[in-house]
Amino acid sequence: MVRNSKTRCIGILTSGGDCPGLNAAVRAIAKTVIKAYGIRVIGILDGFRGLVENRTVHLENKDVSGILTLGGTILGTSRDKPHKMPMGGKTIDMSDVAVANAKNLHIDCLVCLGGGGTQKNAYRLHKQGGINVLTLPKTIDNDVYGTDVSFGYDTGLQIATEAIDRLHTTATSHHRIIVCEVMGHSAGWLALGAGLAGGADVILIPELPYDLNIVAEYLLERRRSGRRFSIVALAEGAESQEDIKSRQKKKIKKKRSSVNTRIKSISSLKDLDKIDDDQNGTLVVREIQGEERTYHLVQEPKASRVARQLQELTGTEARVTSLGHVQRGGVPSAFDRLLCTRLGAKTGELLAEGVYNVMVAYRGGVCVPVPLEDVAGKRNTVPANHPMIEAARLVGTCLGV
Repeated sequence: MVRNSKTRCIGILTSGGDCPGLNAAVRAIAKTVIKAYGIRVIGILDGFRGLVENRTVHLENKDVSGILTLGGTILGTSRDKPHKMPMGGKTIDMSDVAVANAKNLHIDCLVCLGGGGTQKNAYRLHKQGGINVLTLPKTIDNDVYGTDVSFGYDTGLQIATEAIDRLHTTATSHHRIIVCEVMGHSAGWLALGAGLAGGADVILIPELPYDLNIVAEYLLERRRSGRRFSIVALAEGAESQEDIKSRQKKKIKKKRSSVNTRIKSISSLKDLDKIDDDQNGTLVVREIQGEERTYHLVQEPKASRVARQLQELTGTEARVTSLGHVQRGGVPSAFDRLLCTRLGAKTGELLAEGVYNVMVAYRGGVCVPVPLEDVAGKRNTVPANHPMIEAARLVGTCLGV
């Protein structure tokens, strides 16, 4: 029996990076609104770009059957923002077009699945164009504000943990330091969780600027006590105290904003001494074009730099493993499938009730609507007093501070 609903038609899109569970969430939303409430569903392709370009598909129950365990997103995704849309070689504010297309589709609510950027973009469209929006929190970084957990995090955590498990065997065999870089630009949930679950000896996260000398001394002490290998779990956004001081110094002195700036043609590497740069973690790359030789300064990958510096400080051979996009691919975990199904079902209930302009969050074991204005522009980071931080310290894990 189809129940009464205040919503007649919705548009649904997935935005930002792909993530395990997107299809599970799309499936749960579509099945709930179609079967229980008779709501029409329009799938918008490739995120907000698809809304601007008016590329859509009509979704029926059969279209979302069998996608619960499928990774990625059947709708496609992009990182394009309506107010900063690359169009014909220029960046243009296409917000008015996005709003107009949403209204022309006769949708009562635009449902957006994505991370922190998606929450902001959806809220901006609501404020600028007056359209109704509703969002779901997606990201393996787990940094969406207002929810206990975002879907995708559990799957990413399992993948990163398994990688650290596997690195133990090769690190042990060769008596090496292995730096495992995991995702997390501004939040260290993934590195912290995987590091604890995988038994990493050192965990470095963005919220706790580290001192590499403390890390090196910890690794030397491990070696003196007979442990011939060490695993370092490094969040990609982690920074050393020295990095932060150097960046602040550059701002004060108004130095160049990036070491990726092309350097003028020079005759020898000796001339690099004349370049006003702190040389912190840079590599010199030479290009030969006919008779001309040109040099560049290129930022060395952070994990590579950390491994190199630890090798110099400890005298122990170091290697790097960067998990990259492997962490966001593949089949979602059982927890993420359950979470997406519950979030999607709750979304259907809220749409039927006419509850809009909220994010459907997972709090205290239940799915609840949170005003989008309380979420947009904020980030969920690891508190310094979080129980996982305390647990890491108690079991002897080095956090670099």
